[in-house]
Amino acid sequence: MLGKPEQLKLESSDGKKYLTDTANTETIFRIIQSIPSPKAEPFKRWLAQVGYERIQEIEDPELATKRTRAIYKAKGYSDAWIEKRMRGIAIREELTDEWDSRGIKLQREYAILTAEISKASFGMTPSEYKKHKGLEQENLRDHMTDLELIFSMLGEASTKEIAVNRDAQGFDEKKGPLRWEVGSLEMQGRN
Repeated sequence: MLGKPEQLKLESSDGKKYLTDTANTETIFRIIQSIPSPKAEPFKRWLAQVGYERIQEIEDPELATKRTRAIYKAKGYSDAWIEKRMRGIAIREELTDEWDSRGIKLQREYAILTAEISKASFGMTPSEYKKHKGLEQENLRDHMTDLELIFSMLGEASTKEIAVNRDAQGFDEKKGPLRWEVGSLEMQGRN
């Protein structure tokens, strides 16, 4: 469903709050598409190009992987870091696929389990870790060192293996993530 522009009170440069038109990204793109001015044409061409690229990626998913690598390279990441990041993405997807097949369906459950893996690996939840690194909207993993990426992969890969080996099913609010025995050396020792 397409959102409509809304007015929110936002602080201006004079320190006062005024009603200001705001919109989400999709709505802004739709507004751009509807502008008849030739000045909007560069944006419309860009939107068409992005849409075309996404359709190509649907037909050939490897293109999305190549695009992701190119984006990281353009941001200045090393080839070795990019390889770890891409492998980490694959391992995370394997884990979430495993969770999905075992009855973990709600975003909240994913968040709780992810937080437990992070606490076992780094001693803090992802939100605490983002704050520790001074990040706000940025992707935490895009700001991890090689070792941090490796520890994340280890935690998620071992969590998946434990789930498979112990045939963990569903999510129990009372037992929660401990029932899943999140993959870390500390937690693997528990029986």
